[in-house]
Amino acid sequence: MKIQNTERIKGITAEAKKVTYVEAARWGKHRGWRYVLGLVVIFFVGLVVNGITAPRIAFLLGGQEALAAFNRLDYAALGLVGGFVAFRASFPFFLAGILIAVTLIHQRHPRTLVTAREKISWRRVGHGFVAWFVPVWLIAGLGQYFFYPDTFSFNFDLTTFALFVPIALIFVAIQTTTEELFFRGYIVQGASIVWSNRVFLALVPAVIFALAHLLNPEASAGGWLTVFINYFLVPGLVWTVVSLIDGTTELAIGVHFANNIGGNLLMGVAGSDVTGSAVTPPTLFTVSEFHATYTALSMLVVVPMFLAIAYKVFKRDEASEPVFQSYRKGRR
Repeated sequence: MKIQNTERIKGITAEAKKVTYVEAARWGKHRGWRYVLGLVVIFFVGLVVNGITAPRIAFLLGGQEALAAFNRLDYAALGLVGGFVAFRASFPFFLAGILIAVTLIHQRHPRTLVTAREKISWRRVGHGFVAWFVPVWLIAGLGQYFFYPDTFSFNFDLTTFALFVPIALIFVAIQTTTEELFFRGYIVQGASIVWSNRVFLALVPAVIFALAHLLNPEASAGGWLTVFINYFLVPGLVWTVVSLIDGTTELAIGVHFANNIGGNLLMGVAGSDVTGSAVTPPTLFTVSEFHATYTALSMLVVVPMFLAIAYKVFKRDEASEPVFQSYRKGRR
């Protein structure tokens, strides 16, 4: 109760002082060793507890055959829904680890990973979703159709697609939100304790995000260009800079969800060499070939369009504008 009351008072104060979510890291216990311990807790719950629990859930759902398939990472053997969920089984555990670390070790509200204000602006999350979804699927999606029309096919099994939609929405939301709370939230806040320099705060999560995704199949399929643009530059660096400018991770949460849900519902790549698992989601459209160069270079057009929509079409309200001004002053 004391923590909640303190957070509420500080949240109200943040409305008046326009404190950013990075500065909110100092509301709770923020010594460096606590962040080290927090990372240990997050990875223990995300890897060890998940490693113990997930196989048992697979066994309960499908018996010995499901357990054997899960252990050999043969997600296709678990079926469409089972394989899709199993591939993302660790994210609820990582999310739990983050919540435990922030609440118990740092003794502050998990909301401070998103914003210093009293409430999360879900409208701003929605702005991020639209601002990214529209340009990325117009340029990277529709543009690819005009350049490579022969590789596109339509999924006529709309019944399976309709049944898959709610599953995808739930588990993709868990996955992307967890990654944002960790990379743009916890990592940035932890780095700010070391050095509050904006360039440093932008680079640290960008590098870690890129390294964490190096084993993704599309990274090897697309080579260095995909790794640099599709991991380091755009989701790693650009989304972090946007969060630092905005003073919250609200936009980034919407952007990340828009990016991933489109790849799981709108347009996917046939086969498992790029999707990252042996389960191909029943997307509305499927392309038979992954055009890594076009996908990477299209981001150079998508990002300016995203920024224009986010900051021009969706006008900033008075409460968020001073955060941007504060950021600009901090760079001088």
